[in-house]
Amino acid sequence: MKMLKKLSLLKKRRWRIRKKINGTAERPRLAVHFSNKNIYAQCIDDINGHTLTQASSLASSDIKANKEGANAVGLTIAEKAKSAGIETVVFDRSGRRYHGCVKSFAEAAREGGLKF
Repeated sequence: MKMLKKLSLLKKRRWRIRKKINGTAERPRLAVHFSNKNIYAQCIDDINGHTLTQASSLASSDIKANKEGANAVGLTIAEKAKSAGIETVVFDRSGRRYHGCVKSFAEAAREGGLKF
């Protein structure tokens, strides 16, 4: 019962944030998702409905869903976005608080050269 309450609150936060941010081809939305085992990140053009670049911890078995893994995926997505010609993004944290893994991911993406 408590878990269902947490999930419903997370869903409300996600949609409240998602309502305000929108990605374009010039400034795509950088969406990050953390599961218990992996980290996924995408640069999304919401107008056309296309994923421009993506990175995840599935590519390497060394990366886990912790701060170090978030740091590695953040650097990877920044590198891929720079090679695709993307300089600025809108950060979508998917309803999660900006601390821990989310903060580590964002700082690594900024170190990699993305602006948001």
